[in-house]
Amino acid sequence: MKSNSVNIHTKGELKYITFPKFDACNLVNHAFTTRLGGKSEGYFSSMNMSFNRGDSTSAVKENYSIICSAIGTDTNNLVFTKQTHTNNVITVTEKHRGTGFTKPSFCDVDGLVTNCKNVALVTQFADCTPLLFCDTEKGVIASSHSGWRGTVKQIGKVTVEKMVNEFGCNTNDTIAAIGPCICKERYEVDTPVYEKYKELPIDISDVFTRIDGTHFLLDLRLANKKILLLAGIKEENIDIADICPCCNKEEMFSHRAQGTNRGNLAAIIELK
Repeated sequence: MKSNSVNIHTKGELKYITFPKFDACNLVNHAFTTRLGGKSEGYFSSMNMSFNRGDSTSAVKENYSIICSAIGTDTNNLVFTKQTHTNNVITVTEKHRGTGFTKPSFCDVDGLVTNCKNVALVTQFADCTPLLFCDTEKGVIASSHSGWRGTVKQIGKVTVEKMVNEFGCNTNDTIAAIGPCICKERYEVDTPVYEKYKELPIDISDVFTRIDGTHFLLDLRLANKKILLLAGIKEENIDIADICPCCNKEEMFSHRAQGTNRGNLAAIIELK
């Protein structure tokens, strides 16, 4: 696994990714995990970040301890949600610390926003698009899960609007990251998906490549970039990962490559 757009860190067997603009702002602890360096076994091996796929709870908790220690946060700060491909985005505070880790998770929520320090937002992935945000002036962060359905529902734009409407964020001051997701070359979809994307207020002529009369290749990275630009994020303030989980299945979990017998990756972001 190599990259020209994100930072890849190795600590012993652990490997994880950070985003240059988020590293440079020095306001957040953050990471996007790989499947390397954890305690899970079997097809979860070894850094599975999901409690809901049948893995050992103790192994998953150890995995979070490992990555949290590496990036300088505490597992007590973690906040999870059960993602269901919605565009529901909620605000969380200190009182929600431990949600999904030591107490029940939020349900039917795919985006989290906070202006509180020591609240670590967690979203999970295995090909879908991770979206991270930070208003570097207001001190507001967000994390969203954008699969093809969430992208159609413009969850990136909804997340930015949540930051603006609740915290007075300025899109000119907001940095964003589009994390590792399935690349266009590996993501074949059918006509019903294409038809849904035609309803978006963006040019999709370069988002899709037609394979035949009923199948297309979909570029989730580009679609989400266009949606973030539509939301007012400056292009120069967006990091875009050039890593595809499906192309790197030995180091990342991918639904397309591995099916249901797999773990999940995680994006974690926390204000220092």
